[in-house]
Amino acid sequence: MSYVGSYVWKLRQKVGSQLLLLPGAQVLVLDDQGRCLLQKRSDNGLWELPAGACEEGDTFAATAARELEEETGLHVEEADLVPFASFSDPGLHTLTYPGGDVAQCFALCFAAHRWTGTVRPGADEVLRAGFFDPKDPPEPLYRATAAVLELYEVFRETGRFQAR
Repeated sequence: MSYVGSYVWKLRQKVGSQLLLLPGAQVLVLDDQGRCLLQKRSDNGLWELPAGACEEGDTFAATAARELEEETGLHVEEADLVPFASFSDPGLHTLTYPGGDVAQCFALCFAAHRWTGTVRPGADEVLRAGFFDPKDPPEPLYRATAAVLELYEVFRETGRFQAR
């Protein structure tokens, strides 16, 4: 879904640029070599995970699947998404967009090991996308993405859901 007409867009028409608290989802797509899919955003030039805000009536898994497909062209079944962390650290996950809109994001983070399709960056949001070693990601990396990669590593080592 494009920004115009989205739930967040409708809220912005009423509250302007002031801080919004937004639920959403992120997807850590991992290939068979353990590399993760990262994308370079068109608005700020930072590398990050496919992610986005929930729409009215969405579940976290539906949001994750929709955002992944919109931003990368990959399709994932909701049943194949593995929740590994919640991420809401306001020091790392409060965003100020180029137009001045501010949002504190509350994301459920999912890992995906199975998907279909070919990576093709979403034209309106993504400049490039590719698979990278999570221990050696491209720069500049969004600091929240670095934190989520750390949360996944702890999850992978312990099997315990992470919260930050």
